[in-house]
Amino acid sequence: VQPNNYSTFYDDQRQNWSIMFESEKAAVDFSKQVCIAKCNSSPVLDSVLYQDLLLGEGQGVEAGDSLEVAYTGWLFQNNGLGQVFDSNVNKDKLLRLKLGSGKVIKGWEEGMMGMKKGGRRYLIIPPAWAYGAQGVAGRVPPDSTLVFEVEVRRVKLVKECSGSDGQSVSSRDSPAPSPVPNTDGFSAD
Repeated sequence: VQPNNYSTFYDDQRQNWSIMFESEKAAVDFSKQVCIAKCNSSPVLDSVLYQDLLLGEGQGVEAGDSLEVAYTGWLFQNNGLGQVFDSNVNKDKLLRLKLGSGKVIKGWEEGMMGMKKGGRRYLIIPPAWAYGAQGVAGRVPPDSTLVFEVEVRRVKLVKECSGSDGQSVSSRDSPAPSPVPNTDGFSAD
C-alpha cells in the first residue's frame, strides 16, 4: 500500500507491479481481497496473515507500546467474511492495549507490530493464534479463523530518544491510556 491510492506488489516471477486505484476505498477493498486470497491459497494457515490498508504516520509500534484501537472482527467462513462477532467502531470507547502484555489474543500481538498511528491493517488469524479449541461462548465457535480490521487511533511509545542537544525527548504523541480492561481484551458490552 502506497500513498495516493497506489498499491505495489511482486508477482511469482518477482516482477514489481504498481496499481493506481480511482479511490482510497477501491484500493482498500482490493487490499482486503488480496489478503483473503492469500489465506485461501495457503494449504495450512499456521501464522497471522496481514495486509496494510493505510500506512499511518510516525514510528512503528513495538512490544511495550500502548495503543488505542478501533476494530471490527468477523468469523472467517466459506473462504470469506462471515458474521461480525465483535466491534467497537461505532462505540464511544476505543480498545486500550499494551503490545506484548498478553492481554489480547496472540494474533493481535503479532499482527499489529510495526503499525503506525492512523494506520489500518487487515488481519487473518488462525485458531491457534486466537481462541483455539475453546472459542468464546456464544460468539466465537471452537477452532475459528478470525478476520480483523484494526485501526490505530492513538499511540504512546515506550522508548524515548535523545534530542540534538542531548536532552531526553519523549517520542510519544498522545496522552497515556489507562490499563487494559478485562483479560481477553474485548469489552464486555
